[in-house]
Amino acid sequence: MNGDSRGQTEKSLLRAAAVERKTRETFIRGSLVVDGTGQSRVLTGIPFLDHMIDQLSRHGLFDITLEVKGDLEIDLHHSVEDAGLVLGELFDQALGNREGIHRFGQARVPLDETLAEVVVDLSGRPYLVHDFPFERGERIGSFDPDLIQDFLQAWVSKSRTTLHTRVIYGRNLHHKAEALFKSLARALREATTPDPRRHGVPSTKGTLKA
Repeated sequence: MNGDSRGQTEKSLLRAAAVERKTRETFIRGSLVVDGTGQSRVLTGIPFLDHMIDQLSRHGLFDITLEVKGDLEIDLHHSVEDAGLVLGELFDQALGNREGIHRFGQARVPLDETLAEVVVDLSGRPYLVHDFPFERGERIGSFDPDLIQDFLQAWVSKSRTTLHTRVIYGRNLHHKAEALFKSLARALREATTPDPRRHGVPSTKGTLKA
């Protein structure tokens, strides 16, 4: 096989997707390459959310672009939730029928005084368990930590993923959130990686689409 043919074959096997979503509250364009190098371009209008999605990209080695124009003058919620929906749809489309993947992934990541843990199952069944302790009224800059759950709930609903997240301990809210997203990145990287010993879909049902 010459170099051009090999390049075409590798390109055809690339797991990637692009999505556009428009409502009266947000307009979002996004793209994802699962087998990427950790490059990202994230512009949601919410700097802390940009920072967290960038962590997902860099530590999961996913190439992510996400541009969000939302009604931030009203609240951050619509933009955060819809960003999660689009990112979830990107993963669902890029993974296709999920044939040959590990399916499960888990990671524990420290950040200074904080330790976070994430376990993921690309099961086709959306379910979220989220344990992120904080006091009501606490903020990360101007960002409400409660929005992290909204983002993840939206993501699991569209990516059709079972996701368990837990901040085991920590003091600084920024560290808690960042350790959690880094854990998610590492767990997703493991779950989406092809298993060379796996033939077919990793389920006794024969499908992960329902």
